[in-house]
Order: sequence, then C-alpha cells, then structure tokens
Amino acid sequence: MAAKTAFEVAREFAQGALNTSPVIILGSGASAAQGVPGMWPLTTHLSGSTTPGGWTPEETIEWDRFLGRLVTGDDLESALQAVRLTERQTHFVAEQTRSFLLPSDLAVLTRLLSDRRSLPLSRLFKHLSSSTQRTVHVVTPNYDRLAEYAADAADYSTFTGFTQGHLQTRTRQEELRPAAGRRDQARTVCIWKVHGSLDWFQGTSQIVGVRSARETPAGFTPLMITPGIDKYRLTHGEPFRSIFACADKALEEARAYLCVGYGFNDEHVQTKLVERCEHDAVPLVVITKELTPIARAFLKGGRCRRYLALEDGGGGAIAYAHDRPDGFDIPGQPIWDLDKFLDMTIGVTP
Repeated sequence: MAAKTAFEVAREFAQGALNTSPVIILGSGASAAQGVPGMWPLTTHLSGSTTPGGWTPEETIEWDRFLGRLVTGDDLESALQAVRLTERQTHFVAEQTRSFLLPSDLAVLTRLLSDRRSLPLSRLFKHLSSSTQRTVHVVTPNYDRLAEYAADAADYSTFTGFTQGHLQTRTRQEELRPAAGRRDQARTVCIWKVHGSLDWFQGTSQIVGVRSARETPAGFTPLMITPGIDKYRLTHGEPFRSIFACADKALEEARAYLCVGYGFNDEHVQTKLVERCEHDAVPLVVITKELTPIARAFLKGGRCRRYLALEDGGGGAIAYAHDRPDGFDIPGQPIWDLDKFLDMTIGVTP
C-alpha cells in the first residue's frame, strides 16, 4: 500500500476531530477573514479618537501615557495594561471599539442577505448538528456576531445566555444550559461570548441585549470587556461569571477542539483547553492565516498530545502535527482557510 500523502494525513486527522462534534473556538482571525477589523486597525482608531471634554488633568495624563506606549510599539493590550484608566475612560474605550467594529459587523449581515452561503461557519454548523447531536458549542472572545449570523443563515436557534427577541434580558442561572438530547429540542448553536458582544449593554440597574441597536442606548454603556488591567476583575461580575461557567463546561466535556483564527492569547478561553489537551489527549485542530508566536510555542512545547495546525503556505498550507512538530508542506491546498478546510473534510458544496 502506498504511503499516505501529506494532504491525506491532514484530512484523516481533521475528519476524525470533526466526527466527534468538537467545540469551536473562534478568534479574531475568523472575523478578519470576513472583513471585521482586528487589534491593529482598532489601535489606529483609538490613537486618532477625539476624547470627550470634561476629563480631569489626571485622566488626560494617563491617556497620553497610553498613546505614548502605542507610539513606542506596544500592542493595544500591553499599552492598556500599563496604564490605570478610570471607569469612564474604560467606557470610552468600549464605546469607541463598538462604534469602530459595528459597520463591518453589519456589512457581514448585508452580504448574508444576498447570499446565505457567504459564511462558511453555516456549513460547519450544519455538518456538526445531527439527529443525535442537536447542540453546537462555540467559545469566543470576539465581540462581533458572525457566529449568530451564521447560525441564523443555517436556520438554527442561537443561545448566548440571553432571552430571545428585540429586547433581551439575561436568563436565570438554571436556564443557561439548554436540555441536551431532547428529541423535540431545536438545533441550537450555543455561543459563549466571554468578553461581551456588540449588542449587550449595561445600565444602572439592568443588563440588556438589543440586537438592532446601532447607537448605544441612552443611559447605557457597551457591555464589552476591553483589554487592560481591569479585564480579569470585570469577568467576576454578571453576565460573564455565568457565561464562563458554561464555556468551561463545554470545554471540559469536549471530545475535540477546532480553533479558527485563534492565537492562544487569552487565558479566559484556553486554560481548560490546554489542560484537556495535555492530560486527556483531546485532539486539537487549529486553522489560521498565521500561527502566533504563543500558538507556536504551545504546540511545539509538547503539552498538546494530539494536534494538527494549518497556516498559510503561500498558495498551499504548512501543517504541524504532534508527531511532526517542525511542520510539512501541503502544496496547492490552502486548507488553512475555513472554506477550503471544509471542502477537504466534509466535501465541496454543490
């Protein structure tokens, strides 16, 4: 029997992982592929933002310190972690982030109206959901709503920890986990947004979701955890505490993981994943335009016992595996791209 080609080796591992209905981890690279800006464009936007009047001299000094760190080459998260912004400055960063990302998010929805197949995530959701597996879990630090749009286009229900409708409220704790395995249960994509969403808002005494809101409602602030030293403190409050519990449960029970455009830069998401990959040999598949240095170090460090990682190889892909950590070329097959990856694993869309 002839030896398997590099493409066949990658396909076999990836198909095995998909057949176990993996938990999907969506990173900023998945959004960037659909035109939603990432950290660097957001950094440029914040650098040029006009700050509101009324800030104290101390606040102005701290903001100038933040801008200065960006000028000297710090990335956005490092710069925000190096300064102590006040609560209203943190709200300003969240509002600027939301206003910058929202047009691109809505552009994805507009494309979807003319072509319901424009998001490869829809095809992935349909493949993973079956008569026996009616719930797909997505864990993401992204604020945008690509996963929700993709589920809508696939005619699946979505659950984010909020009720349905135009004016959404946070569900009670006992309602957070849909009943799995019920024959009458609608196919559902549970999207655990551990850093918040473009359509979540915090008022003085209430938390709401308003999917149709273009502007932040008066008296509310965007409910989005932005980078900075308050990032971990804010996750201890609701709705994030409950959402993290659900995300951890999904990651703990997963039989495989599929990371799309995720750079392994967030302990909120990856801690449980890393533990399971190391101790339980849960298979991991990573597809991305370019592996981050942190991702490379994690994969090559030996903690993940079964993995396949795919990145752009200039017309093809470069693959890395637990038994071939130095990588191997897959020429002419850009299977690091989600659409091409799905062509490889589940077949070309007719």
